[in-house]
Amino acid sequence: MSDLPHSAGPAYARARERGGKVPLSTKFFQGIGALPDTYKNFAFGTFLLFFYNQVLGMPAAMASIAIMIALIVDAITDPLVGSYSDGLRSRFGRRHALMYASAIPLGVCLYLVFTPPPGLDETGKFVWLLTFAIGVRLSMTFFLVPWSALFAEFSDDYAERSAIVTFRYLCGWIGGVTFTFCTWTFIFPSSEAFTPGHLNPAGYQLFAAVLAVLVTAAVLLTTYLTRREIPYLLQPVHETRFGIKNALAEVVLALKNRNFVVLVVGLLLAAVLGGTLNALEIYVNTYFWGLLPEDLRWFTLSIIGSMTAFVLIPALQRRFDKKHLLISCMFFLLLNGMLMITLRFLDVLPANGDPLLLKILIGNEVIRIGAATVLGIMFVSMVADSLDAQELATGRRQEGVFSAALSFSAKATSGIGVVMGGLVLDYVLAFPRGAKPADVEGSLVFELGLVAGILIPMFYVIPFLITTRYRITREVHEGIQKALQSRRQIAN
Repeated sequence: MSDLPHSAGPAYARARERGGKVPLSTKFFQGIGALPDTYKNFAFGTFLLFFYNQVLGMPAAMASIAIMIALIVDAITDPLVGSYSDGLRSRFGRRHALMYASAIPLGVCLYLVFTPPPGLDETGKFVWLLTFAIGVRLSMTFFLVPWSALFAEFSDDYAERSAIVTFRYLCGWIGGVTFTFCTWTFIFPSSEAFTPGHLNPAGYQLFAAVLAVLVTAAVLLTTYLTRREIPYLLQPVHETRFGIKNALAEVVLALKNRNFVVLVVGLLLAAVLGGTLNALEIYVNTYFWGLLPEDLRWFTLSIIGSMTAFVLIPALQRRFDKKHLLISCMFFLLLNGMLMITLRFLDVLPANGDPLLLKILIGNEVIRIGAATVLGIMFVSMVADSLDAQELATGRRQEGVFSAALSFSAKATSGIGVVMGGLVLDYVLAFPRGAKPADVEGSLVFELGLVAGILIPMFYVIPFLITTRYRITREVHEGIQKALQSRRQIAN
């Protein structure tokens, strides 16, 4: 690998060198950290727009503007927190101090964003949503960016990194489906007064409290249980001064990494499209498919697809390169995204209310989530590989800045997507507020399915084409690791 660039730069060292593989318990403890963002994304992606629009009667576009402003603030702070975390020196290392500090503010803001005081007018609701949506996003940044950076520091091994990411997905999925099932079953059950149950304003008080407690507990738990790994993590040898100018320079440096840019741009576009569909999903399930909370809770069986993916990934990765797995899954999801709605328009599927329809939809979701899980794990693992190339080329370990890009992609799912969903509802479909399923005209239901089920998924071809430009293969990564190990041995 003589053609690989080398550069002397700031040195990084571990207080202790690990003997052997990363402990199984550490993979699990770090995986717990997937829960806060999983719970928050479910709450924001499924309920936030629906709650302010259909339950509180706020215009969807107005609510979307508040969410968009919060996302802009978040986009600015992500790389700043990433840069600050990369250079932080403390007795808790580069990451854990920030993770601890985020716990209480995050829980408080999550509770308040779903519990606005009664009697607020539309302006008051807008200000309340804006204030605490920003609070949630800022607090989550101080947890998620450092936490996301940890996995690349645990191991330099090409395959073990995918195993660490797999545990993150495993914990996130198990915790996520449990929370989702309990939410639909116990918090939003349908009643005589409210059918479907997620139109009931009272349910959101309990939902907010449960959400806040679970997220805060998960943040504190993963941070405390992974403290023992701090000596094994790479730390900057010399003090690094944090500043806005330095942070911007770190971002510019990261954007010179071609493979990193390809991944982030491709997956960011996919996240925006996925977020738009996710924001519209509860509308599609409620008004297009006619599903009740008692039906929706069974979509948690999609964990079967995710668990199957976890089992298959080691074998798949031994046979195929990460890039090829990611691109294959993207192509499959592109086609699958339009399948169910198309079959409904062709009158192939059973009528709404038929138990067979629910089984078909759940079966498709199991397959879809399996492919999405493989895609997500390959993406995160490929970002870690591009981090190694970054260190070799520049001498900089930029886990924080790189993980800020990951964090932003995840937030785009619940942020930009919600905004786009709100604009579609108000200005494309003119969807009524506070509407019961029986009161929505058939032509509007058709248009909802057409937009959310066919037109928007078609745009997935763009990130698919972009991601094909990624260039780090297994062989290239092996060369990078050998060069890095040689450099570190010389430095020691």
